[in-house]
Amino acid sequence: MKTFTELSNPIFVQSIVDYHKTDNVDTPIQNPYPIRSIEYYLYLKNWIDTVQWHFEDIIRDPNINPEEALVLKRRIDKSNQDRTDLVELIDSYFLDKYKDVVPAEDATINTESPAWAVDRLSILALKIYHMQQEVDRTDVSAEHHEQCSAKLKVLLEQQKDLSSAIDQLLADIESGKKYMKVYKQMKMYNDPNLNPVLYGKK
Repeated sequence: MKTFTELSNPIFVQSIVDYHKTDNVDTPIQNPYPIRSIEYYLYLKNWIDTVQWHFEDIIRDPNINPEEALVLKRRIDKSNQDRTDLVELIDSYFLDKYKDVVPAEDATINTESPAWAVDRLSILALKIYHMQQEVDRTDVSAEHHEQCSAKLKVLLEQQKDLSSAIDQLLADIESGKKYMKVYKQMKMYNDPNLNPVLYGKK
């Protein structure tokens, strides 16, 4: 039986490869998985991350038109909110999955929820993809190639370690050694009742 990261890592790669077929931030998503399945949410999560990765590239163009940059900044803000909402939804999946587990008396809580660790795993897949692109370039110096190869090696090791840690965390939750406690992110800058600029504080 596959571990959770053995399921999620290939889905992240699939999403990244699918996006780069057009390499366009306006490409409509074509999620191949059944709606509301965990696979569907993992693909959607990485697609959001992938599009935002390229938003962040575009907005750093020193020659970008200021008006276009403002529009793009709004899209990045929405993407950040979508990303947060989806992480919380994935955590809801874990909460439901383990709702009948009775934690041991000495059970401990983790520093982050499973879905926020999966969020890091999704972004790590993007780093690996783009670092591999740098390694594969033929128009760079030997020094650039060596530096990127070394960075790629570290990223791959990090992916292995993070995957192992996530799978161990889920195993510990399932066995009652750890318990989940999810906090909403309480992001204030998008909330018209909490951001002074939006509610008109003088």
